[in-house]
Amino acid sequence: MAQGSFATMQAEPTATQLTFYYENGQAETLSVPIMANELGPILQKMLNQPWLTFNLPEQTVMISTQKVIKVEIKPALTQLQGEGIFSNTQRVTALQRGAAGRLGI
Repeated sequence: MAQGSFATMQAEPTATQLTFYYENGQAETLSVPIMANELGPILQKMLNQPWLTFNLPEQTVMISTQKVIKVEIKPALTQLQGEGIFSNTQRVTALQRGAAGRLGI
């Protein structure tokens, strides 16, 4: 029998978080019941659709892909390879949102 705390054991994620950033500066995060490695192969086809529909328990959310300027995915899709994909990248600076004018400059 294995020893140790169950709290230190990390289960494999069963969902993927998608954060959509819109042209107007707003952002929204949704959790979809798809493993990241399953999402990778369908991602391009998904983003080529004019509308994405997400059924939540309390409502349905429809997103116009024409209004989306960036999508963040957690966990990372490390299996993606090819032209325009940069592996082992590190973020050096955080994205600054609306920072202009806050310091009175």
